[in-house]
Amino acid sequence: MTRVLLGSASPARRGVLRAAGIDPLVLVSDLDEDALAAGLADRPAAEVVTELAKAKGAAIVAQVLASADPELAQVAADGVVLTCDSMLLLDGELAGKPKTPAVARERWRRMRGHTGELLTGHTVTRMRDGAVAQVSAGTRGTRISFSDVSDEVIDAYVATGEPLQVAGAFTLDGLGGWLLDGIDGDPSSVIGISLPLTRELLGEVGVSVTDLWRR
Repeated sequence: MTRVLLGSASPARRGVLRAAGIDPLVLVSDLDEDALAAGLADRPAAEVVTELAKAKGAAIVAQVLASADPELAQVAADGVVLTCDSMLLLDGELAGKPKTPAVARERWRRMRGHTGELLTGHTVTRMRDGAVAQVSAGTRGTRISFSDVSDEVIDAYVATGEPLQVAGAFTLDGLGGWLLDGIDGDPSSVIGISLPLTRELLGEVGVSVTDLWRR
């Protein structure tokens, strides 16, 4: 049986996969995403998130191969590693997780009443017999229309803590959903992992998504 390993701490990504019939193992890398993103600042936006997802995939694979954990050994023997990275493109600038209330507040004051594009880079790494067999990567973008909310609403949202650790300082499936006027594209990608793109990338490495559904 092919095991699925999600290389992300995001409960939203895990929730998307579980709702879609896949119960992944979870492993998180200690990759310095901010430093890596800074080194890619001169690249096209879609390339930045794709390269970040690839780097996460390589870091997770290294952890899998170095581990003595029996479940991770199963991934190395016959598994796929899924890694993602999301950033918001607004007015030509990429933004990741704000991390502090001050940054989240400033981001929302720029975003309100405008439209941005949430880009999520995806990497699927196919592992067989203790080695990497194939890697496939791509990016999915979805346009987000942000409501023209007041300073009071922004302050209340930031005070919940929700926007601090999510790309673009908003969620679709949480409190942030109240502050969006609409999206144009793939909802699952906005939550964190695009099911259509992941299905395509799995196919490119020879895995049918139906074989990964829980029985």
